[in-house]
Amino acid sequence: MSNLETHPAVTPCHAAPEGSPAAQLFQPREVPLGGIRGGMRVERVLPQRALTTVGAWCFLDRFGPQRTDMRVLPHPHTGLQTVTWPFAGEIRHRDTLGSDVIVRPGQLNLMTAGEGVAHSEFSLGDEPLLDALQLWVALPAGRAGAGPAFEQHTELPRHASDGCTATVFMGALGGTVSPATAHTPIVGAELAVTGRAALPLRPDFEYALLLVEGTLDVAGVALSRGPLLYLGTGRDEVVVSASGNARAVLLGGEPFPEELVMWWNFVGRSHEEIAAARERWEDGGFGVVAGHGGERIPAPALPGVRLRPRARH
Repeated sequence: MSNLETHPAVTPCHAAPEGSPAAQLFQPREVPLGGIRGGMRVERVLPQRALTTVGAWCFLDRFGPQRTDMRVLPHPHTGLQTVTWPFAGEIRHRDTLGSDVIVRPGQLNLMTAGEGVAHSEFSLGDEPLLDALQLWVALPAGRAGAGPAFEQHTELPRHASDGCTATVFMGALGGTVSPATAHTPIVGAELAVTGRAALPLRPDFEYALLLVEGTLDVAGVALSRGPLLYLGTGRDEVVVSASGNARAVLLGGEPFPEELVMWWNFVGRSHEEIAAARERWEDGGFGVVAGHGGERIPAPALPGVRLRPRARH
């Protein structure tokens, strides 16, 4: 899970303001990644200038469906959890903790970076069909500087109702709780919608929904593939309906209360923290990912301005 932009933008994130129910569409942008993953089409859904987080979810890329090779050399992360959720294809994950696993559709790879970890991601096969979401969860201050960890979950619980089955990969939806480790109140769930269903929500959570395939009506909004539908807070349920089969991902959580600065593959609270993480990576301080013979992704140069948080609109 990585941001491979050669000139990453500064992403300042202010503590989330008070909210209310909403139904606002945020369009993704196509990100040119270049180099190692240059043949891949990637749609960046989060962060947005006016929506930097949804709960603690602070980064969301969709790549695919497309036939291509993923060859992401070792690169670092701090202050976040990476969530890999594939729809098609198999991806091999290796990291500085010694993990070496393959993640498949319906399975979850969750890496908690904490004070720092590095990993690599390689697809299996020759130009396989790949389709996946790559997400980050911002860690709260009390966990951001702790040690790294990795876990894989091959069986995940489902919340079933008439017209919809939700696979809960992070947090909780209604009474269905994922076994994955979460450090803030949160939810991430893949929805398989075949009719009309009312999903239970928490009024203190903010939510957003991304359509993966098909067409879907969500809270009276006709949703097509591409944009993220932000639903705000204050809801105890949301009604979704599909005339055929549709698939979507629901994200939510308590509005994140802390100011953040995101740059490249780091999440921190200050310019100094980000700069120190970059210097540590360049000096080889994150350890070694086995199997790459010393190859890795170098850090981009820091921008010529001081990195600062900025309020979310």
